[in-house]
Amino acid sequence: MTSAPSAPRKPLLPLDDALAQLLAAVVPLKATEQVSTFEADGRVLAADVVSSLQVPAFDNSSMDGYAVHAEDLLRGSHELRVTQRIAAGSVGEHLQAGTAARIFTGAPVPPGADAVVMQEDCTPIHDERHGQPETIRVNTTPLPGQYIRHAGEDVQRGDCVLPAGARLGPAELGLAASIGMAHLEVVRKPRVALFSTGDELVMPGTVAPQDMPPGAIYNSNRFFLLNLLRRMGCEVADLGIVPDNRAATVAALQGAAADNDVILTSGGVSVGEEDHIKPAVQSLGTLDLWQIAIKPGKPFAHGRIGAAHFIGLPGNPVSSYVTFLLLVRPFLLRLQGVRDLAMKSTAVRADFDWPQADKRREFLRVRRNANGGLDLFNNQSSGVLTSAVWGDGVVDVPPGQPILYGQTVQYIPFSELLR
Repeated sequence: MTSAPSAPRKPLLPLDDALAQLLAAVVPLKATEQVSTFEADGRVLAADVVSSLQVPAFDNSSMDGYAVHAEDLLRGSHELRVTQRIAAGSVGEHLQAGTAARIFTGAPVPPGADAVVMQEDCTPIHDERHGQPETIRVNTTPLPGQYIRHAGEDVQRGDCVLPAGARLGPAELGLAASIGMAHLEVVRKPRVALFSTGDELVMPGTVAPQDMPPGAIYNSNRFFLLNLLRRMGCEVADLGIVPDNRAATVAALQGAAADNDVILTSGGVSVGEEDHIKPAVQSLGTLDLWQIAIKPGKPFAHGRIGAAHFIGLPGNPVSSYVTFLLLVRPFLLRLQGVRDLAMKSTAVRADFDWPQADKRREFLRVRRNANGGLDLFNNQSSGVLTSAVWGDGVVDVPPGQPILYGQTVQYIPFSELLR
């Protein structure tokens, strides 16, 4: 009796196709909230921020020095009598021909003045302490507009300074404050339930290293995933470690789906007898198990349980870390309405050889060296988390492409993937 032929194995899914499918499943959150601009770092704008004023509001000095009328210094003496003193927060009077105003950084330029001369380019001749009007000699010929920040040169009234969908950082918050925004309308935080699966997992602090039972490992994934989620602006429900049995997995998923937007798990997305995620999710909702053509990080799962998205990451720590950065991060940003999700890379010289080209697209852990090139970590295994600590980024290697020493490669810094 002949056995039935096995079904042909599905080809590995390219990373770009996997990301496109993942993002296509996202409906951005609609709920918004008002937060203090002080507390808005990392949040995503729900509405355009439009300026109701111009910045700067008035012409002001960018230097400590003297406000002058430039034409006065093109004819006759370069000695000018100082008739007023203007500090930031005060207002000067009209500058008379042949005179100067002592002015400080940020102070309004008085009417009649069209240039500022740095104090280093002026020599005092007399001062008021000796009973004479203060007089200076200007040792340079200023150009009109010199050292003046003109009204509206940064922001014009009616400008959209920050668009909806922008992720806010320190510079964006400063810009919002510069036009008087004490509060901002942002998308509410995604609610994400996180748990790990595996009877082998032990939490640091519960068992001393010397007392670890055979086969046990500390749960490192829980720590970096929890903090990656927080960096993405998520409100995280940490559900800990779920044991390797079907009933416990179903119960954890069912509870998490009730009040979270996303369920994120680590481990258990393969098809072994102790991998209960697949049947548990399928019993409650829908699941796509993807074998993605990347290294590290081939196994990846996405599905739905009720209204909640389910995302399953591989258990190996570097695989879990890399697939989060490449797939989960853009998914969570799109969920919050971020529009620009492009992964930006830079052309950099490889100061290493990588002759063993893989069929999959590889992400090699590297770091910049003092000579402007990239060094390669000596162990690229998916279980070696030290590679992600030692490295400051990854090289994006196309499928089947070896790397020769001195070749230009595409480098993606972790700073680009963690912001």
